[in-house]
Amino acid sequence: MIHSMTGYGAAQRTEDGVVYSLELRSLNNRYLKTSVKLPEHLQHAESMIERLVKERLQRGSVTCVLRVRSEQGAEVIPINVSVLQQYADQLCTVRVSEGVAPVLDLGALVDLPGVREPAEDSEDVHAHRLKVIEQLTGEALDVLVRMRSEEGKALYVDLVDGCAAISRELESVEKRAPAVIGEYHERLKQRVSRLMSEGGFELAEEGLMREIAIYAERCDISEEVTRLSSHLDQFSELCAKGEQVGRKLDFLAQELLREANTIASKSNDIQVARSVVEMKSRIDRLKEQVQNVE
Repeated sequence: MIHSMTGYGAAQRTEDGVVYSLELRSLNNRYLKTSVKLPEHLQHAESMIERLVKERLQRGSVTCVLRVRSEQGAEVIPINVSVLQQYADQLCTVRVSEGVAPVLDLGALVDLPGVREPAEDSEDVHAHRLKVIEQLTGEALDVLVRMRSEEGKALYVDLVDGCAAISRELESVEKRAPAVIGEYHERLKQRVSRLMSEGGFELAEEGLMREIAIYAERCDISEEVTRLSSHLDQFSELCAKGEQVGRKLDFLAQELLREANTIASKSNDIQVARSVVEMKSRIDRLKEQVQNVE
C-alpha cells in the first residue's frame, strides 16, 4: 500500500533526572529534506538522526526537534562549572572600598563567555546520550511511519476511486467515437445535397467518401484511448504495490492529462467534450493527491 508523506511522531524518556522529548513532523516534498533542531550541547547527534531518517523514509520534508529539561520542568542549560569558578575566584581578588561587602551575582556570571559551554563529557556519558537519542528517534519514526501508512490507505482509496471514474468516462468516449464519424457522414451528405440542388451540379460519391475518410483520420482517437486506458491500469497497479511510487504516479498523472487533452482537440463532439471535461477534472484531483504520495 502507498504511504503518505504527511505524519507526526513523538517519543519521550527520562534518564538521570533529565527528560528527553523528541518530535518528528513530515510534510510533502519532491525529495527527502531533513531539518534537525537540537540543544547546543547535543549537536553531535545530528548526523545520526539524519541517517536514521534516511533509512526509514524516501521522500518528504522532515523536521526533528529534541527538547531537554529537568524532571522539575525547567530546561536544562549546561554550565561549565569550572569556568564559572574561575570567574568567581578572580572577582574575589578585586579590592573594593572599605566597609563595602562584595556580592557575587551568579546569574550575571552565567552570561559571561565560556560559562554556558559545558565541560567535555566523558566517553561513557557521550555514548549514553547518543544511545538515548537513537532509541527515541527510532520510537518516533515508528509512530511517524504508522501515521504515514494510515494516511496512505485513505490516499489509496481516493486515487483508485478517481481512476475508476476516469475509466467510466473513457468507456463512454470509446463508445461514442464511432457514432461521431457516422453523424458527420450524414451531416456532410445533407449539406452537399442541399448545395447541389441549389447550384445545379453533382458531386461524385468518391469525393464525398474521401472527405469523410480525411475527417475520420483526423478525428481518430483510438490510440489515445488505448494509451489512456493503459496508463490508468498502470496507475492502479502502482498504487497497490506499496513501494515508493510517488514520482512514477506524478509522471503518469501528467501523461493522463496529456492524452485527455489530445482527445479533446481531436474529437469535435459535444458529448465527448463533456466526458473529457469530467476526466480532466478527475485527473487534476489525482495530480493533487499524488503530490503527497511517498
